[in-house]
Amino acid sequence: MAEAVEIEGSSHRGRELARVETEKTRSLIRAWEESEKCRAENKAYKKLSAIEAWENRKIASTEAEMKKIEEMLEIEKAEYVEKMKNKIALYHKAAEEKRAQIEAKREQDILQTEELAARYRAKGTTPRKLLSIF
Repeated sequence: MAEAVEIEGSSHRGRELARVETEKTRSLIRAWEESEKCRAENKAYKKLSAIEAWENRKIASTEAEMKKIEEMLEIEKAEYVEKMKNKIALYHKAAEEKRAQIEAKREQDILQTEELAARYRAKGTTPRKLLSIF
């Protein structure tokens, strides 16, 4: 019986060693799996971070360029507005000069008519062209 207990103990011990070996193998596989997953996560995170940094640089660069263009357009707009205001001022000045010429001519014509009327009165004659409707 001692021999049976010894066989039973050695078989139990063999099963225990096999179980421990299996647990060890499973544990190593789990550790390897976790390590690989972590490595894959880190690799993906690194690439995603690089893409995000690239995107942020491109967006910042484009926004800076857009702001520069907007500023240029504002400057151009101000220059065109100034040119248009100058044109308007020139038109206004030209119109004022023409009005002044017309006013001067009108006053000159009125004065000339008054002088002629005074001469006709002084001579007692009538003008040759009395009215264009007669």
